[in-house]
Amino acid sequence: MFDVIRNNTKALMFVLVLLIIPSFVLVGIQGYTHFRDGNATVAKVAGTAITQAEWDAAHRTQVERIRAQSPSVDPKLLDSPEFKQQTLEALVRERTMLTAADKLRVSVSDAKVQRLFVTDPQFAFLRKPDGSINADLLKAQGMSTQRFEQQLRQEFAMRQVVTGVTESVLAPASATETALEALLQRREVRIARFEAKKYAPEVKIGDAQIQAFYDDPANAHRFESPEHATVEYLLLDVDAIKPGITVSEDELRKYYAENESRYTTPEERRASHILVKADRSAPAAEREKAKAKATALLAELRKAPGRFAELAKKSSDDPGSAEKGGDLDFFGRGAMTPPFEAAAFALKPGEISDVVETDFGYHIIQLVAVRGGDKKSFEAVRPELENEVKQQLAQRRFAELAETFTNTVYEQSDSLQPAADKLKLTVRKASDVGRTPGQGADDALGNPKLLAALFADDTVKNKRNTEAIEVGANKLAAGRIVEYFPARKLPLEAVKDRVREALVARQAAELARKDADAKLVAWKGGAEPKGLEAPLTISRGQAQSLPQPLIDAVMKAPAEPLPSWTRVDFGEEGVALVRVEKLLPRDPAAGDLKQLQRQYGQIWAAAEAEAYYGALRDRFKVQVTGHASGEPIASDAGASAASR
Repeated sequence: MFDVIRNNTKALMFVLVLLIIPSFVLVGIQGYTHFRDGNATVAKVAGTAITQAEWDAAHRTQVERIRAQSPSVDPKLLDSPEFKQQTLEALVRERTMLTAADKLRVSVSDAKVQRLFVTDPQFAFLRKPDGSINADLLKAQGMSTQRFEQQLRQEFAMRQVVTGVTESVLAPASATETALEALLQRREVRIARFEAKKYAPEVKIGDAQIQAFYDDPANAHRFESPEHATVEYLLLDVDAIKPGITVSEDELRKYYAENESRYTTPEERRASHILVKADRSAPAAEREKAKAKATALLAELRKAPGRFAELAKKSSDDPGSAEKGGDLDFFGRGAMTPPFEAAAFALKPGEISDVVETDFGYHIIQLVAVRGGDKKSFEAVRPELENEVKQQLAQRRFAELAETFTNTVYEQSDSLQPAADKLKLTVRKASDVGRTPGQGADDALGNPKLLAALFADDTVKNKRNTEAIEVGANKLAAGRIVEYFPARKLPLEAVKDRVREALVARQAAELARKDADAKLVAWKGGAEPKGLEAPLTISRGQAQSLPQPLIDAVMKAPAEPLPSWTRVDFGEEGVALVRVEKLLPRDPAAGDLKQLQRQYGQIWAAAEAEAYYGALRDRFKVQVTGHASGEPIASDAGASAASR
């Protein structure tokens, strides 16, 4: 029992995040105000706006939760336009489903919430024996029982909106059979490859052909040098502010004293226990009987303490620890119920407690070992302390300096140097900067908003500073173009070799096609095929490292009569001819057929639910006008549903 609670802490966090993330829109976002355009509408559901401030707050909340769970995650991924767009889509989906629940008058009674909580296996580790919520576990995750129940109610209400659709789906047997057959059928094939590169020596290219190919407007994009620029930019972030902050010895020692517990290894205790189960709600007679049994067991242990593990295996009602002789492994404060914890932390190693009463019954506890409780000295953690204090002070100063940064780059728009001098920043320089982020670009030049501002007409023409742009959490950047290079077609002499290569590839591929087509006619006419590779058994699940277009063509090829031929064109790479020789039974390694049928039914239900969500978007006239790249998009409900 206690093992289950301790071992499921991570699962608890996961479940809570699943419950919280769909609901974070409705809680704690009204107080957030973006320093610019916070009230701009980014989406509408049933005429109700979702603002930029709500989107920003939701995204920040999402990022903080993910970083808390996965500290090593790349911050650039969390701040990418794609991830931000996912946050907006989550907001829109939740608002749509809650609106549907309201319109359909879906309600979740207290009894319904309780019943679902008690019966849903994912919440098993959160339930006490009497079916109530373990408030201690919730509190450890920073959540109250009332908040948890509210979010359960919303989650279940949204779930009920689609339950009628998903639970009524019956995947037809014929459709299931057809789908599984297409997925699992195996075919034995032989392949003849006509690779373009083998025909390249036969191709002869003249200067006239090169000139004509180069002059063809359809090929102009092949020989263009894209627009790019040499730019200067400033980045104001916490790391840039920290070097200018000094912290006195007294401040560090004060911070150490205030956070002393953080530098002390928490004391943990390893204990074994014997539980005689008796729920708090059990009749008094039953509890007295359990207490008497525990008292008798304690008497035996007083006479023979060495039999603790033996008696635990034989008599304990805690299945998680009984088989291990009652061992609960190491645990810290807050992991056990208060009476149990108080008794365990009052013992010395080797001692056995008196009978301890908890909500679960009666326990006998033996302390096995103690570890932790050691405190690191000030000198040992001084570098860490100094870095933390500087980090905190820099984060506080960022808000003050952000205004100075924003005003200076705007007011003195012909240079970034005044802002750099005032804030002790370094003007950075980069060449070959384009409209899209380059590989390995930093937070500033990897940000689509800053790049869009840099290549705006006014910025390019007048070489003025961009406005200050938020490129990440506590990160502002501004830039200016030093030298601009528009897109231009390169001269023929510079690209002549590329033109020749393109022509050779195109004509070699055409020769390969002609040869393959002639061979196909001859082989279908009865000629003996030559150059076929050894037989291969393939399916959609066994690609044998073959390209997907070839797999698709083979699985679509006529199954009767056999052998049958199919032709696969790979463009400038050449052609393949494939002879399907045998149809083979489904691969038994693909899995149990009944399980596959169930999975197909679940996929069908998910598709129906998604289609229903698309219909709800239409009904509530969902519009998405905000885009993570900073450029507005117009997406009506019908287009959104169709895209799905």
